[in-house]
Amino acid sequence: MRKRLCKIVATIGPASSSPSMLRLIRDAGVDIFRLNMSHGAHEKLHGVYDAIRAIETEINIPIAIFADLQGPKIRTGAFESGSIKLSYGEQYRLVLASETRDENTIPIPHQELLDILEPGDILKLDDGKLQITVTERSKHHLIARADTPGVLSNRKGINIPGRALPISALTEKDREDLGFALDLGVDYIALSFVQQPSDVTEAKKLIDGRAGIISKIEKPSAIKYLDEIVDISDAIMVARGDLGVECAAEEVPLLQRRIIKTCRQAGKPVIVATHMLESMVESIAPTRAEASDVSTAVYQGADAVMLSAETAVGRHPPTAVAIMDRIIAATEKDDDSGGYMGAERGEDGYTTADAITLSARRIAEVLDCKLAVAYTKTGSTARRLSRDRPHCPIIAATPDTNVARKLTLHWGVMPVVTQDIGQFHEMNEKADIIAKDHGAKDGDRIIILAGYPFGRRGKTNTLKISRIGAGAD
Repeated sequence: MRKRLCKIVATIGPASSSPSMLRLIRDAGVDIFRLNMSHGAHEKLHGVYDAIRAIETEINIPIAIFADLQGPKIRTGAFESGSIKLSYGEQYRLVLASETRDENTIPIPHQELLDILEPGDILKLDDGKLQITVTERSKHHLIARADTPGVLSNRKGINIPGRALPISALTEKDREDLGFALDLGVDYIALSFVQQPSDVTEAKKLIDGRAGIISKIEKPSAIKYLDEIVDISDAIMVARGDLGVECAAEEVPLLQRRIIKTCRQAGKPVIVATHMLESMVESIAPTRAEASDVSTAVYQGADAVMLSAETAVGRHPPTAVAIMDRIIAATEKDDDSGGYMGAERGEDGYTTADAITLSARRIAEVLDCKLAVAYTKTGSTARRLSRDRPHCPIIAATPDTNVARKLTLHWGVMPVVTQDIGQFHEMNEKADIIAKDHGAKDGDRIIILAGYPFGRRGKTNTLKISRIGAGAD
């Protein structure tokens, strides 16, 4: 049993890909593993996937794995000497090419980008470290002014703030990686550089129900369609890396809060990612600001927080996970934490199942219940209860391993794979056993949620308050 309800995602890389290190970071607190398809050969990723599933079998606890597609990363071409020096105020030609020998030329091997650029457009290069502004357009090239001095090396990323790019969210590489990841059996696919709802629907057609979709919000253009993107996605990631490059620094915290709030209202899990404990790539301790950043995400109601380079290439992966675990647990001890706030709904947004889970939330708070046991075939009961944020862990009892793995991403949910129930006495007896397996003791109160008749999908209509070893109150 974790001593927290917000989940931890860890990115796997050279520092964490061995079976022994995977087990160490899982025991330290990792709930969900991220496979970054931008790096690593398929053979290596296959080995990592198999090692995680072996750990899952050994500990008999479902583990979620998602594959994060690279997406259409726009980059500069190459320079003869490996780089050029940009001088403040100087003019440079932008041409369609994969490489150049001219130190006053920046090659851009993306016709679609050159086609939409107009005078006044700003290009941020190398994760925002450098900036140029388009000043003139001709038939064969563009002219841009360097707004910041510095060295521009080969194949650095290009961001165009305020521009929606006329490109698909799925490249040929992404399609190959997607097929590989689905054949592996990952639980979610993370879709990079989502700009509009059609990007998500395109991916959904290819995935065809074989995995959930995590839409990464990392472009300001996606904010315009945020409600629609959240609605058709299974989960959302606040990807603050590129979002921070394309937006002003002061806007990123506001967008993070808005995205989390939108996801909470929709009942969709949301991950806050990028630079959470960045100093721990090298250091054994985070900065105070980083600790506060993790805590803020928990206060705002995030379902999960993510480690990137800290676990992928960092020097201390288990320590980074353990410290993030401690920060979350300490924040959740505060009853005023926004993580416990139920999601707002419109007046017409309530169903019978919603009434049941809202009641369970209030009962858990008033009676100080140890656990809530939710019998669920599709995961909907557990997802609804997670949305309402009860002051106790949620045990999701499901006969479906794939459902159990996906539920790992949801706040407060600890999935258990077990046979379906068929009778009311089974409901009570099995709930007692499951609760005791997760730390409850005789005399502890628990809440039991189920749908009757048992075994049907989407029929959450039963709530029972029970004492371990004593039956119903």
